[in-house]
Amino acid sequence: MFYSVGMALSDREQRLLAEMEAALSADDPGLVQTLNGGRRRGPGLVIGAVALIAGIATLFAGLIAQLTVVGVTGFVFALVGVVILINALSAQVSGALGQSKGPKRARRSFTQGFEDRWEQRGNS
Repeated sequence: MFYSVGMALSDREQRLLAEMEAALSADDPGLVQTLNGGRRRGPGLVIGAVALIAGIATLFAGLIAQLTVVGVTGFVFALVGVVILINALSAQVSGALGQSKGPKRARRSFTQGFEDRWEQRGNS
């Protein structure tokens, strides 16, 4: 489970690290998911779809009632809905492809962070 490139850990240290990881996974799985690079999918698709439908309905209501303000408000709602939908879909696609927002870097497991710190401690 734990692979080291530099200084190898003793069996006792590997066992302790595995126990700490298991305890953390049991206590706070959300934190482990966040540290592993996973993120929860928000209700962006639903909110975007509702805003788009409400915006189109309001836009048509403004056209029927011949009220420009209502039509413009509907257009703005529809536009916001489309933007939310695009953001939610791009987040899902990039999450499915293993990409993350921000600077590109290799995905690291939870234990790799500990491994890097351990190696830096040995090299200092």
